[in-house]
Amino acid sequence: MTLTRHSPHPQPLTLCPLICPSFPNTGLAVCCALVLMLMTTVLTSTGAVPVITPLATLLGARGCDMAQFKSLSPQEMKAFRRAKAALEESLLLRNRSCSSHPLPRTRDLRQLQVWERPVALEAELALTLKVLGTVANSTLGDILDQPLRTLRHIHSKLRACVPAQSTAGPRPRGRLRQWLHRLQEAEKKESRGCLEASVTLNLFRLLVRDLRCVADGDLCV
Repeated sequence: MTLTRHSPHPQPLTLCPLICPSFPNTGLAVCCALVLMLMTTVLTSTGAVPVITPLATLLGARGCDMAQFKSLSPQEMKAFRRAKAALEESLLLRNRSCSSHPLPRTRDLRQLQVWERPVALEAELALTLKVLGTVANSTLGDILDQPLRTLRHIHSKLRACVPAQSTAGPRPRGRLRQWLHRLQEAEKKESRGCLEASVTLNLFRLLVRDLRCVADGDLCV
């Protein structure tokens, strides 16, 4: 059903015969097109016509499509379970002392606005890739190879969902700003062992809950 909203402003098509009375048919069409463009510009600039920002603009112009990641394949999940077990075994052999929790269990993407969720997940995934990449280069390369390829693929797709950073675009604030700051500070201050532990404990929450929430968009409530 289409709703028609009456406007107190004159309609461009009504004005065409008044402004372009002496034009032949072809010239009249061109004249009316110019009148339409002029009226649209004037009404928009004065606020008479609402300017709607498409959701695709908020989520990046490169094409945000995360639906494919609502669930990973059984083979991918098996590789991640194997990697998590190896990481946990490695962590048991080392003492670690953490002054903070970069990825606390109380954090829930549903507390954020829809456009903020890809931003938070992108930062979370970037830290995960950096930490696991360091581990892979040192001890667990074979085991982490497939999971890292999957995470990099997800990260490349996710970046298209992050709003472009510009003066006109939305800026992190409130809870999102706190989360991003926590991740930045943890990367600077926490030990390697602490970051590995946080990323390992958070791995399946990232893959199952957080990733699915971003993929569901408005439906994640």
